[in-house]
Amino acid sequence: MSKQQTPQISSRKQPKQARSTELVAAILQAAIQVLAKEGAQRFTTARVAEKAGVSVGSVYQYFPNKAAILFRLQSDEWQQTTDMLRSILEEVQKPPLERLRALVLAFIRSECEEAEMRVALNDAAPLYRDAPEAQAAQAAGERIFDTFMQEVLPTVAQESRVLASDLIITTLSTVGKNFSESTRTPAEIEVYAAAMADMFAAYLGNIEGHSQHPATWIANEAIRSEYQ
Repeated sequence: MSKQQTPQISSRKQPKQARSTELVAAILQAAIQVLAKEGAQRFTTARVAEKAGVSVGSVYQYFPNKAAILFRLQSDEWQQTTDMLRSILEEVQKPPLERLRALVLAFIRSECEEAEMRVALNDAAPLYRDAPEAQAAQAAGERIFDTFMQEVLPTVAQESRVLASDLIITTLSTVGKNFSESTRTPAEIEVYAAAMADMFAAYLGNIEGHSQHPATWIANEAIRSEYQ
């Protein structure tokens, strides 16, 4: 039995002129609208072309199939998340727990603001999730978080640190998605994010607490925060 081939999800070519850039932007904007209205199951290249007011052939100049369009939307979302991770977690003048708290709030807020699109993209994930491009895009964000965890848990064994990193990322992503499925007020988002951040801080403190009690570790981080 031959191995099933992963569909091509890379763009056929990159726009080089302003007119081409505008065309791709129009296609992607139309794709967002079609995906939000129709969902992943009814998403087609023809619907996107119609919404953008261009021919299907124009779409195929840049995207070989609907999986490529959906992956571009997803990769743009991943890039935004990666940029958010980098801007918050690499702000080294702030204590780690303060950065983690800021990240949780920013992530939960983002999940709620873009819930409809994220749900639709999640439904479309089987079209491209096993492609090398998708794995590379996700790995970029994971590397940033792994570097942050090395700073937070410098004395912890690598295996435990990797486990902690994976657990926090998975929990943040899963719980954030579930939380954002209902309409939330800004106050609800802040309360929920603060509770999640406290939970993560306690967990990290417990891991680091081989030599000190978790509450002591958290308190020491708070003290360091005041003097930085």
